[in-house]
Amino acid sequence: MGRLESKVAIITGGARGIGRATAEIFGREGAKIIIWDMLEAGHQTAQELRDQGYVAEFMQLSITDVPALEAAARDIFERYGQIDILVNNAGITRDKSLLKMSFEEWHQVIDVNLTGVFNCTKTIVPYMVERQFGRIICTSSVVGQVGNFGQTNYVATKAAIIGMVKTWAKELGKYNITANAVAPGFIKTDMTDLIPEEVRNQTVAGIPVKCMGLPEDIANAYLYLASDEASYVNGHTLSVNGGVA
Repeated sequence: MGRLESKVAIITGGARGIGRATAEIFGREGAKIIIWDMLEAGHQTAQELRDQGYVAEFMQLSITDVPALEAAARDIFERYGQIDILVNNAGITRDKSLLKMSFEEWHQVIDVNLTGVFNCTKTIVPYMVERQFGRIICTSSVVGQVGNFGQTNYVATKAAIIGMVKTWAKELGKYNITANAVAPGFIKTDMTDLIPEEVRNQTVAGIPVKCMGLPEDIANAYLYLASDEASYVNGHTLSVNGGVA
């Protein structure tokens, strides 16, 4: 039996990258997967998961659209009778130094990376409370712990998530709902592939294990926090960064 057998998991930003790797690993472990993403690639991802024998579906929506989230969550609960796991993985970047960053670029990142996490969690938690069970997993970042040049907006959201899961852990623990975060380091994704090679090499040189992480490294951390093995882990941020201080 898989570690997530019979569980229903919503994964935001699950069309590609870390989210896709998470969907595949969760499916392998027996979960029914619902991908929430704006990207059309979600259709193909869900189909490829089904081709592997997993239960998977894709709902194309924005995590900034509360009515769409509410309708989608209601539909899932009516059809499956449960929502057990929420992985708040979706996120964007609009990198610029403070002097160059526009108000619009600030708000774009805050709206998706922070308010979007609140929107999804606020929408899903009542269904978890009803069944007295839930696992909330949010994506922070090493930069939310140490800061990073040119990422005022992104760092603000990732630092805030650390505080949010601590708060939710205190509020929701009595309902058998845990809330935790994972703080990835430098992970090989489509996003990091766009970074100039020289900058990438400099960053890797500063990682004690001397390599970038893979999406599966983060997905495996999500799996642990979603599993029964982590039932007493609550309000924690798990760093998966190759040893970056």
